[in-house]
Amino acid sequence: MIKASLKTTLFILMLLFTFSLSAQETVKFAMVGLSHGHSPWFFEWGKEEGMELVGVYEPDKSLSGAFRQRYQLPETLMYTDLAKMLQETQPDGILVFGAIADHVEAVKAAAPMGIHVMVEKPLATTLSDARTMAQLARENSIHLLTDYETSWYPATEQAFRFFEEQQTRFGEIRKMVFHHGHEGPKEIGVGSEFLEWLTDPVKNGGGAVVDFGCYGANIMTYLMHGKKPIAVTAITKTYKPETYPEVDDEATIIVDYENSQGIIQASWNWPFNRKDMEVYGEKGYVITKDDVQLYYRTKGADEKQMKAVAAELDVETNPFEYFREVIVGERVPEAYSPYTLENNLRVMEILDAARKSAEQGERVVLQE
Repeated sequence: MIKASLKTTLFILMLLFTFSLSAQETVKFAMVGLSHGHSPWFFEWGKEEGMELVGVYEPDKSLSGAFRQRYQLPETLMYTDLAKMLQETQPDGILVFGAIADHVEAVKAAAPMGIHVMVEKPLATTLSDARTMAQLARENSIHLLTDYETSWYPATEQAFRFFEEQQTRFGEIRKMVFHHGHEGPKEIGVGSEFLEWLTDPVKNGGGAVVDFGCYGANIMTYLMHGKKPIAVTAITKTYKPETYPEVDDEATIIVDYENSQGIIQASWNWPFNRKDMEVYGEKGYVITKDDVQLYYRTKGADEKQMKAVAAELDVETNPFEYFREVIVGERVPEAYSPYTLENNLRVMEILDAARKSAEQGERVVLQE
């Protein structure tokens, strides 16, 4: 009995020691591109203990110089050659924050080296590029994640849980309405290096239809467990041609499922920033107001208000920490959850169909 007890104690201590090592493991990150307006996130609040920045690739020396000065970065971190940076620094993962059209080249460079990748939303500009990236990720056994701000909203996860865990109260989902966007990138004062490609139909893949249409498609895919839509119908407009002459600034996308419907309202014309949604079931609804506040009501009951709590839902509110946890094996993304490759390939199918629908003026049926 004593020997058995001693063996059990030693086994528990070994597990605790192994877990401690895993939790403390330092992951080497490299930045690939700095032109995205979200790239400061890593430097300002994203970098935590357990993360080491080993390199920054940015071909625009004036932009990289501005980041060096702002965040007191050593010159030895800066590279203008992506292949050279990856070879010399050997990062565990790269954070891709340049033009969306450049995502595919970043994956082509990193995947064969076994380097994991997180891109800023959406996954790619075209469905073809997205599929190329997915094939490279699978062939080289790397994680390929896509970061959306709404992925780390506790309210997003709480809405999902209500319909997932309390279906008898809320019923099956029948309608989803997503409001995403702001007054417009120029109107809110994004940097010139960001605005240049964000309003380019090739580098960004479109205007508001891509920039904010992807949010609704991403959450919708999560709520629907990755189910493939039957068809997509979209209308895009440019209400401010003097500001956005080459891309749309307004998009409405209707996504048709067998027993439900999604409506994505993506806009650079909102009077203020919006990232909220409404999800209606057979017996109740959930309406999110922002990242934590939401309202819900079920049949026969009054509307209630609550704040979603990240810790209670196991939502990681730092996307870079989430990436680190995935790399070291502390977290395994669930199928079709917002960051996953499976989800974001479906997002690209929806966006691809939306652009075709808007161009052709007709409903686009998604092929099996």
